[in-house]
Amino acid sequence: MCGQSCELSVEEAPVTTAAGPPVRGRSTRQRAAVAAALGEVDEFRSAQDLHDMLKHKGDSVGLTTVYRTLQSLADAGEVDVLRTDEGESVYRRCSTGDHHHHLVCRVCGKAVEVEGPAVEKWAEAIASEHGYVNVAHTVEIFGTCAECASK
Repeated sequence: MCGQSCELSVEEAPVTTAAGPPVRGRSTRQRAAVAAALGEVDEFRSAQDLHDMLKHKGDSVGLTTVYRTLQSLADAGEVDVLRTDEGESVYRRCSTGDHHHHLVCRVCGKAVEVEGPAVEKWAEAIASEHGYVNVAHTVEIFGTCAECASK
C-alpha cells in the first residue's frame, strides 16, 4: 500500500480468495491457493503443513512456491510469522492490520494477539538512546495458557 494515490499493476492487483480478505501481490493460482489454505485455519502452521494441506486438496503447489508465497505475504503484512522454540517459522493470517504482539502457548500452540504500549515506548526509547530511527520490532511471549496449566 503506497500511502499516496497510486495505481496497481496487474502483478500487484489484489488476489481474491474464498477465505479471508484479498491479498496483494502477483495474481497466481498458487498464491490464491496458499492464501485460501491460510484462511481455513486459525492456528499457526508451518510451510510444510500448508504444503501438505494443499497436496491433500489436490492443489499442485510446490513447497518452494509455498515458502516464497508465505514470505511475500509476510512482507506485505498479510500474515503473522512466529519462530517456534525449535526455530521453525510458522504462519497465520493476521486478524488485525494494526501492529501487535503474540502470547503463544508452548503446550497447545494457541496464540493470542495483544497490544503492548509499554513495549512500543521501550523499543523507541532504546533505539533513540543508540541513535536509531525508523525502528521496527517483533515480540512473541511464550508460556503456558490457562487451559493447559489447569490440566
